[in-house]
Amino acid sequence: MTFTLQHKDPASRARAGEFTTDHGTVRTPIFMPVGTAATVKGLFHRDVKEEARAQIILANTYHLYMRPGMEIIERAGGVHRFSTWEGPMLTDSGGFQVFSLAACRKLKEEGCHFRSHIDGSKHLFTPESVIDTERMIGADIMMAFDECPPGDAPRDYAAKSLALTERWLDRCFEQYHRTAPKYGHYQSLFPIVQGCTYPDLRARAAENVKRYDADGYAIGGLAVGEPTDVMYEMIEVVDAILPEDRPRYLMGVGTPVNILEGIARGVDMFDCVMPTRNGRNGQLFTAEGIINIRNRKWEDDFSPIDPEGTAFVDTLYSKAYLHHLCACGEMLAAEIASLHNIAFYIRLTQAAREHILAGDFAAWKEEMVVKLARRL
Repeated sequence: MTFTLQHKDPASRARAGEFTTDHGTVRTPIFMPVGTAATVKGLFHRDVKEEARAQIILANTYHLYMRPGMEIIERAGGVHRFSTWEGPMLTDSGGFQVFSLAACRKLKEEGCHFRSHIDGSKHLFTPESVIDTERMIGADIMMAFDECPPGDAPRDYAAKSLALTERWLDRCFEQYHRTAPKYGHYQSLFPIVQGCTYPDLRARAAENVKRYDADGYAIGGLAVGEPTDVMYEMIEVVDAILPEDRPRYLMGVGTPVNILEGIARGVDMFDCVMPTRNGRNGQLFTAEGIINIRNRKWEDDFSPIDPEGTAFVDTLYSKAYLHHLCACGEMLAAEIASLHNIAFYIRLTQAAREHILAGDFAAWKEEMVVKLARRL
């Protein structure tokens, strides 16, 4: 994997670049649609690629491990062939899913014991087994196994959690170097910077991950309950330390405003379930603000969903029609809203890239964050 830093905004930490994998090149900054079970929920890969213009998508190690299981993925020839997604793909390690299963998991030095959310069966994730599982899945970018503490974790817990994550990280890279890709294409391993909301722990974690000379670095454990201004502060702490010649990935964040603020602080890659999850509940993100299409104010609005949109649904369907579909509980409503939102998020990051290259990102961002936060 190679990364080229092409331009830096003169008035912020925003960067434009690109990285190349064996499945294609990705221009940054970029939003990566979440395909938890090797699919972006409710959407055809064709539309995710051609209409939303996604360059890279995610899949989740925990969920694919649970269902359909690694035997099926291997027999299919890896996740790209299994899902028919031909572009770059990233897999989360399952660390966040383990965090969200706090009621039915137990952390130990060896790894994490947990029960399946499907049938209650017992399982163990270790750093070694997670790397082996991600090798079997076959994504271009793999994430290291970590613990994701809650945003309000007390300092002593955050420090112990980070120490465990760092010991696990050593084992992840040892297993990564002991193993090889299974399907003929290169796989990168990104370490994850944790440390909760404590600047010194974040700084320590960022310094620690640099020693692995990885292809890229992730910032995890944010947008998990901490105030937004604290999240931005933690990004700034980490950005000042991580190598400039590698991509930075802010995991699981967030709103359009969060993404622009993250870009302004040096982040290159983003993912979040918000575009599809909120879309299924009738929320649309636009350059002029946020629309709740379920509101009656839209029932006789025959203007396009988004006249500036790039996806075919944006100009083909009216707000009134989408309001009607939502009121009827039609599955098509979720598909339209999800495709629109994914396309908007990707269009937003690519617009940010264009303004970085033009040298006026900071001024454009300040105007956009005001509009993006409005409720229409």
